[in-house]
Amino acid sequence: MRVLILNADYPRFLTWLYRRTPDLAAAPYAAQMRARNASLFGVADFYSRNFAAAGHAAADIHVNNPWMQAAWAREHGLAFDPPPEPGTLAQRQTIPGALQRVIAPFKPILRPLARKMGLSPRLDAQAERILLAQIEEFKPDLVLNQDVFHVDARLARQIKGIGRPTLVGQVGIVPSRGEDWSAYDLMISQLFQVVQSFRKLGVRADVVHLAFEPEILNALPPAPERNIDISFVGIVSADHQQRVAQLEAVARTYDLKLFGSGLHTLPASSPLHRCYQGEAWGVEMYQALRSSRITLNSHIDMAGREAGNARLFEATGAGTFLLTDFKDNLHTLFEEGREVAVWRSVDDCLATIDRYLRNEDERRAIAAAGQARTLSTHTFRRRIEDILRFMG
Repeated sequence: MRVLILNADYPRFLTWLYRRTPDLAAAPYAAQMRARNASLFGVADFYSRNFAAAGHAAADIHVNNPWMQAAWAREHGLAFDPPPEPGTLAQRQTIPGALQRVIAPFKPILRPLARKMGLSPRLDAQAERILLAQIEEFKPDLVLNQDVFHVDARLARQIKGIGRPTLVGQVGIVPSRGEDWSAYDLMISQLFQVVQSFRKLGVRADVVHLAFEPEILNALPPAPERNIDISFVGIVSADHQQRVAQLEAVARTYDLKLFGSGLHTLPASSPLHRCYQGEAWGVEMYQALRSSRITLNSHIDMAGREAGNARLFEATGAGTFLLTDFKDNLHTLFEEGREVAVWRSVDDCLATIDRYLRNEDERRAIAAAGQARTLSTHTFRRRIEDILRFMG
């Protein structure tokens, strides 16, 4: 079987990647793909390498990377307009933080309107043309679309028309209203509430959780000294109000180190500003986790009572002690108190931090058990087995 994985990257990550290697934007397509995969950010090539290990031909396309896509077009004789200079993707005008906090509860309702007005992510005509040419050239039997915003339902129908591949979509939020998802043979999500939403629309859907790639451990530099008491790596924004409240409480009591983005959405009075250590992508993120005695997790507000974000598997996979928020289904992923520690309130979080900072042996035992669980159960190899089983 021929498998094609479609993905999109954060503009801020692309800016970081291409600024650190100035000549990368003009490099051949294969060289840019190697650099993207070597960053270890997101899912990198973890799906494709595991499909390949299972005996399938597999490839990735990063649909919103204009320099990589331009290189492919150049190498295949397609006309294209020159891509922008690296760095310009992240220079778009952002919505002021105060306004983001006001509109956050209304995003599910506003999302379709934002799409019609061109305010949500989507590919331009040239990017779509290159993507469709890549699909024609690869001739996939299976397309796994991990970004249903850039590759929207309309474009998915065009992809479906090229050789009628099996089309699987992966999405972590409730689907936008009014979209036609009929081109998809299967939708997968780490959240059962999202799966239920698709099923109500008559679309076949199943739960497939996010994952960790064990080969990351072989690709990382030597493990650093654990010289950070408490860390958080991720986004803080108006969509993470519980997370912000938790982290601010921790920051008032402990020496929290915060890596990530979204600080501009918080009031100037937030104590998180003084905790900020900058962005950490891929390798740098894993090294920050491995430098931490305790790393924190709190799900995005829209996750509700379900656990399933990537940090669960990245932190435990890296061998770091994880203190995460309680969710009703967490026990299906990790054993509380043996593989991860859990907090149920801000006060509980602070007390748990104090307990485990004082007990290194117990902390190390939980970190080791959490890593063992992830490496045995929550791998990309297991996830592709789930996908193929659901398709069968």
